[in-house]
Amino acid sequence: MKILALEFSTDERGAAVAVGESGGEARVLGVAVQAEGRSTRAFGLIGQALAQAGLGREAIKCVAVGLGPGSYTGIRSAIAIAQGWQLARGVGLLGVSSAECLARQAAARGWSRFTVAIDAQQQEFYTARYERGPAGLCEVERLRLSPFKELAAWVAAGEVLVGPGLTRWFPEAHGVNPEASMVARLGAERAGGVRGEELEPIYLRPVSYVKAPPPRWGGPSAAA
Repeated sequence: MKILALEFSTDERGAAVAVGESGGEARVLGVAVQAEGRSTRAFGLIGQALAQAGLGREAIKCVAVGLGPGSYTGIRSAIAIAQGWQLARGVGLLGVSSAECLARQAAARGWSRFTVAIDAQQQEFYTARYERGPAGLCEVERLRLSPFKELAAWVAAGEVLVGPGLTRWFPEAHGVNPEASMVARLGAERAGGVRGEELEPIYLRPVSYVKAPPPRWGGPSAAA
């Protein structure tokens, strides 16, 4: 199965193409990365990854998307592309946690106990704790919102912090971005797929809004 993976949850946006069977190890054939910038050259990245892989768009049978948490606009863009691909070509879709991607990347670098942290703004971070043991990588504390002071205390205590752009606040932390190639590998391990409308960004805060009242018109033109 040929998989297209999209990871747009940070300023470093990426696309990857891999081949693999459900439940097996994926082999990455092509990767394209946009190092910075909020304006994503999404289809340019996809085209580069496909060209490296030597494949056309019609070869893709599954699109895997990094669902964050992270850049809400970036994640929504990736989801929209995946939904359109499914409508046009009937491909399968898979959603992958960007925090899980970071955890797998951190474990591959040799860390056995660490905390994944992603900027949630408002002086908060999305955090999840992991340990690697004989049975493999295990999530020991589920993804949650943590205040800045809590992370500062962890760093002071010598805990390993891994995530995008963390050195901006914590020089001792390890700045790591989730990679599209890891999204592809995780996607290959999952069975089945979902409908486009089932893909939703991972966002731990309650989403709420207040509807603005209709404008009140006045003045000479309204009285006329």
